[in-house]
Amino acid sequence: MAKEKVVVFGLTTEGYFIACQMAIKGADVYLVDESSPTAISLKPEVAKNCPDIDSLKEDEPILTAVPVDVAISKAEYLFFTPRIRKINQDLKAEVNSKFKDAVGSLKKGSTVIYCLATGKDGNSENISLLKHVTGFDAGKSISYYYFPLNGLSETPSVIGSLKKIKDNKLLALLSTSKDKKMFVDISSAEYIHAIHTVKRFSGVCSILEICKFVDNKIESTTAFDDFKNIYLDDMMDGLDDLRLLGSSIEGTSPLLYLINGSIKGINSYAKRLIETIRITLKNHELKASKTKIILSWTLDNNQMRGEKVEMLNTITSKLRDYIGDVETSEGLLDFFHSDKTTIAIACTEYDHKKIKEIKQNQDIFLIKANPMFEVSNKSKII
Repeated sequence: MAKEKVVVFGLTTEGYFIACQMAIKGADVYLVDESSPTAISLKPEVAKNCPDIDSLKEDEPILTAVPVDVAISKAEYLFFTPRIRKINQDLKAEVNSKFKDAVGSLKKGSTVIYCLATGKDGNSENISLLKHVTGFDAGKSISYYYFPLNGLSETPSVIGSLKKIKDNKLLALLSTSKDKKMFVDISSAEYIHAIHTVKRFSGVCSILEICKFVDNKIESTTAFDDFKNIYLDDMMDGLDDLRLLGSSIEGTSPLLYLINGSIKGINSYAKRLIETIRITLKNHELKASKTKIILSWTLDNNQMRGEKVEMLNTITSKLRDYIGDVETSEGLLDFFHSDKTTIAIACTEYDHKKIKEIKQNQDIFLIKANPMFEVSNKSKII
């Protein structure tokens, strides 16, 4: 394969994943960290030895660097994979600002691959913005594709294209031996991503709402085991995509009810989690001043979307309104050197296992942030 010149704008988990994939295939790949004025070259051997951003930072390999605008000006393909941390209207403004930064130095004949979700007709706005910043018409002087990434377990099966224009080089860069991509028109790509997003959240929220009626006796059976392994972290994947989709639909419709109902369902779950903590204090006659809360949520801070960080901050802030000692943990849990009773909330399966491994003489209550809100004390952690 010829060395296609590729720039991935945004040093994120998703962006780095496809950058490694393309580098190993022989493309000339540069990574742009938005906080840095330089773009770094990702060689195949580095991509193989450093499969994720954390390992790249730990190994600190010697990497060639060039100014960002120089790298972008030479790029044949620009993948837009930024880190987004705002919500609602602020989110859209942040995305547009970063998109302007990314495309400003593009050359005629290059290709933009937009890897964030846009909602309905969102790519039309991106194409207009692209023309405004570069002066190039998408589909004529420059190419534009839509490839919304959300996690690494499954990349999109389709690539959204203007007028179904096919780019075999791009197809080769993004396809794997087990996963052959296909080109569709951009509107179809938007609809397919919307279907997957709404379907996932309507399913999650159906579970959350029905599990409200499940009593403790039923909880002890194995019939609900599949639902017990759904944690808050799992529920949140793609919430920003759902919000963007909702903001792109006008008027009222069953679809909008589904979207808004799902968003409300996730927010309602967070309120129930806080209420479960209050009930735990009441049932065990624990005083707020003598209680320590640890929100154990091991996050990937390099992900493109910031919905999980936002939720963690929201829950933490609300808990601190009535319990002063609230901590968040993403590493080793600090249960030591405290004379307080600890309530730990496990927001992922990994965090639940991490808490179970703790060996010490101290009062610890564990709440599993799953649809059942299972509560156990240290001697009965399961």
